[in-house]
Amino acid sequence: MKVVRQGEAFSVQSAKAEAGQIKKCNIVLRELGGGKFENEFVCAMLGNLAACRFYEGDVVIATLRFSTHEYQGQTFQEVLATDIVKLK
Repeated sequence: MKVVRQGEAFSVQSAKAEAGQIKKCNIVLRELGGGKFENEFVCAMLGNLAACRFYEGDVVIATLRFSTHEYQGQTFQEVLATDIVKLK
């Protein structure tokens, strides 16, 4: 995949984190292919991965976990990047 853009890391509440908060960062990844019309994914990176910095155009290998949850009668999809490695 190619990195389209990455936001800044910020803290969010987490019942699983020891301190009650965890770092989160959003990143947009695009599948490799012929142009800018390939599939794109808006992914969350959590914890130590949220501190990693990737730049537009970086080619990466990413492990993505897709999940859904319901909130107030609506269903939402979440994409979590559990690992990202930059290719040289």
